[in-house]
Amino acid sequence: MELTSIIVPDMVVANLKANSKKQVLQELAELAVSKIDATEHDILDTLLQRERLGSTGVGNGVAIPHGKLPNIDGIVGAFARVSKPVEFDAMDDQPVDLFFMLLAPEGSGADHLKALSKIARVLRDEQKLHTLRQAQDVDEIYGILISEIQANAA
Repeated sequence: MELTSIIVPDMVVANLKANSKKQVLQELAELAVSKIDATEHDILDTLLQRERLGSTGVGNGVAIPHGKLPNIDGIVGAFARVSKPVEFDAMDDQPVDLFFMLLAPEGSGADHLKALSKIARVLRDEQKLHTLRQAQDVDEIYGILISEIQANAA
């Protein structure tokens, strides 16, 4: 599976304006509506249900909110960097400023897990996180994500 088919430049936000966990998830849900056959409410509800199971804040200022939805054709990703880190109940109790959302079809078990694993590997590298935080615009962020995703695709 090529992750370049999951995230496209118009699904990257360089300076998302959000002040809370719920607001970040709402903005990501709004962004995803253009790519999948689901309502913003359904997407947000799916993300919030997953967060109730345990925070997707993995540490180092990173969260990977994700969920499964019926009636979508494939895995869809979105990346957002917030202007000011928000409290996200992350594993390390630190606020989060980098978000990579993944939405998958209900029956996508292995593919969904593979995509989560690849994204987690990329977002675990502190140098890459620094580069993402310093990037000037959407095109630069997208280039960093895609080059790292491709390098880690094996």
